[in-house]
Formats: sequence, structure tokens, C-alpha cells
Amino acid sequence: MLACGEPSGDLYAGALAREIRALEPDARVYGLGAAGLEAGGAERVADYRGLTVTGLSEALSVLPRSLAVYRRLVRMARAERPDVFVPIDFPDFNFRLAGALHRLGVPVVYYVCPQLWAWRRGRLRTMRRFVRRALVIFPFEAAIYRDAGIPVEFVGHPLVELCRPRKTRAGFLQAAGLDPAAPTVALLPGSRPNEVRAILPEIVRAAPLIRRQAPRAQFLVARAPHLDDDLFSPLTELSAAGLPLAVAASRTDDVLAASDVAVTASGTATVQAALHGLPLVIVYRLSPLTYRLVRTFAHVDTVGMVNLIAGRRIVPELVQDALTAEAVRDEVVRFLTDTVVADRARQALAAVREQLGHAGASGRAAAAVLEVARAQRGSAVT
Repeated sequence: MLACGEPSGDLYAGALAREIRALEPDARVYGLGAAGLEAGGAERVADYRGLTVTGLSEALSVLPRSLAVYRRLVRMARAERPDVFVPIDFPDFNFRLAGALHRLGVPVVYYVCPQLWAWRRGRLRTMRRFVRRALVIFPFEAAIYRDAGIPVEFVGHPLVELCRPRKTRAGFLQAAGLDPAAPTVALLPGSRPNEVRAILPEIVRAAPLIRRQAPRAQFLVARAPHLDDDLFSPLTELSAAGLPLAVAASRTDDVLAASDVAVTASGTATVQAALHGLPLVIVYRLSPLTYRLVRTFAHVDTVGMVNLIAGRRIVPELVQDALTAEAVRDEVVRFLTDTVVADRARQALAAVREQLGHAGASGRAAAAVLEVARAQRGSAVT
């Protein structure tokens, strides 16, 4: 049984399911996911869409559906007794589910472990109680989990093998109605509805400001799947103003590969940008109450994963009140016009890329999952 709760986790779940079935063709793989899970040959028994939010009030709004999905998965596990449960990130939901399945005697292999080193480190004690093995995707995480007494394996980042654009820059931009020779700014406002609501209006306000200082600049929006059209209504302001703009759904790698700089919400897309060697500006905004709580419990000074991996701020971060249209303009224009600044960022991002491991992370994770599953099946037979 697998369980993920957002587009990136769904992508990893699908790749993991595909590799499990390649190693063990008769394996049944099922769980919580979306189209990515199914594309990997797994059975989707519950859909995470509508469960994924950031913020306290938002989390309360999805609680009834979250509980219903949780209970359904626990009932299935009780009836079918999977040989292994693999939670993929999504900690607020998966911690509770993993604890329930552990109590049923199902071993838990946590893949793409939550960023507990950044905040809520006390949860490491909880993981030690129910996790048979942790499969981490960032190299510095292994020591953290090992020191906490949790069996751990660094498998590498699955995006190393999954980040593949389908078209060349010229082909993609031409198909989108944009000029392959013009400076292209990627806008990635996030994959959760409340992220897009909080971030997109501000970066839309930045676009005409960027255009004034970089007159040939054009804009390419990466739209995460399954988001409502009304979330992207701020883009009509750019179209009405005549700014060159295109929106691409479920094509993040093509968007990044076709761009010269990205403005992206903090999250998986920052790692994707690093893999493409693309200078980026990291942006994020939470509700004021949630932000105060996060800062109270945070153990790091940066939020962008590429900066955390590098151990220093190699690309700018505009978080909360620092996220203004003017600040976005300044950082984007700096990357577009100052080749020294842009090249320095590319070199630092290349160093981050080197730390993410070699291709084959999904296969290594699948082998580890199957090792635990086979041991469980063997003990059950005995």
C-alpha cells in the first residue's frame, strides 16, 4: 500500500510502483494517489485531491474528508494486510495512517521523508516507533535519521531521472505562441490552491514591472494539474495588457527547460529548476497566523530546498512580507541583465545537482521496499 498527497508525491509514487512491478511483476500495488500512481500500474483506491493544503484554517476545512479517506485505508489494510506500507511525504496525514498500520503489524517504509530537520524535530521520536526503514532523497538527511535511531538509506532524488522535457526550448515556445529568442520568465505559483491564491496575484503584478526594464521579456506559467480555472483568473490582467503570455498544464519540465529565469513557489519545483540549471527566485506566503507558528518552530533560516542543500543562500528568497511585485522585478531583472550573477547561480545550482545522487532512485527505493515486504511475507508464512 502506498499513500501520497500532492502532485510531486504522486509522480514519485507512480515511478516507485512501476519499479516495484518491474522487479516483482505479480506484486499488487494500491493506495492513495492520483493519475501518477495509476500511470505506474498501481490501483488508486482513494484520491488525494482536495486533501492537500497549507495553513491551519485550510487544514480544518478538509478535515472531514481527510478522516473519511484515512478510515477507508485503515479498513482496507485491516482486511487485506499488505506486506508493506509506503507513505510518501505528506506527513500530517501519513503519520497517523502509518501509526495505525504499524499497530496492525504492517511494516512501514517511509519514502521521501518529511523535512523534520527543518521544523517539528520531535516527530523523529514518533517515526522511530513506527518506521522500519526510512528512504531519504537528500544526502544530509541520512545522518539526521541515523542519529535519531531510525534505520535509513539514501536512495537519491527521483527527479534526477524523472526531469525530462518533452520538447526543445524552441519547439515548446513556438508551440506556445512565444518567441524562442526572447527572454523567458517562468512563473510557478505552486500546486496547492491556497498557494496559488496567495502567490499568483503578486507575481502577476510583477510581470509588467519586469517588462518595463526588460522590454522583450515574455512569461510562461506552469500550471499544476487538477487546479480550478478561477485560481488563474489574475492572468487575465496580463493578457488584457498585451503581455506575451502562455500557460502550460502538467509540463513543468518543459516550462523550466524553455526559460531563462524562474519565479517559483518554495517546494519541489526549486529542485527541478536546479536540475535544469535555471536561475530562480523563490517565493512563498502563508496566512499571518500560520507563518508566525512556522517561524516559532523552524530550525532553519531559509525555506528553499536548493538553499538548504547548498548550506547557504545561493538564490534569493522572497517570503511573506518580502514578497512584493517590486522585489520580484528586481531579482528577475538582475538575473536577466547581469550575466555574472546568473552564471554564479548556475554554478551553485550545478553543485546542488551533484548532491542529489545518480539516476535510479526509484529503482533503489523499490528494491528496499520489496526487501521489507518479502521479509514480512516470509515471517508470516513461518
